[in-house]
Amino acid sequence: MVHLRFEGRSYDITEEQVKITAGMNDQQIKQKLAQYLDIHESRLLDYVIDRPNSGDLILRPEAVYG
Repeated sequence: MVHLRFEGRSYDITEEQVKITAGMNDQQIKQKLAQYLDIHESRLLDYVIDRPNSGDLILRPEAVYG
């Protein structure tokens, strides 16, 4: 499962929906998700991909503190 937080909305997307496979790097994953959202991939440049032990992927805006 891919959990995506984009522009204030949350999405739960299966890997099959966006054709993400094991071994893809962050850039490749962001390209697939940008295609899914029908946006230019540059809009996801500042996003972070977390890979918790559950096997899911979490794409979220980079957290800024201070």
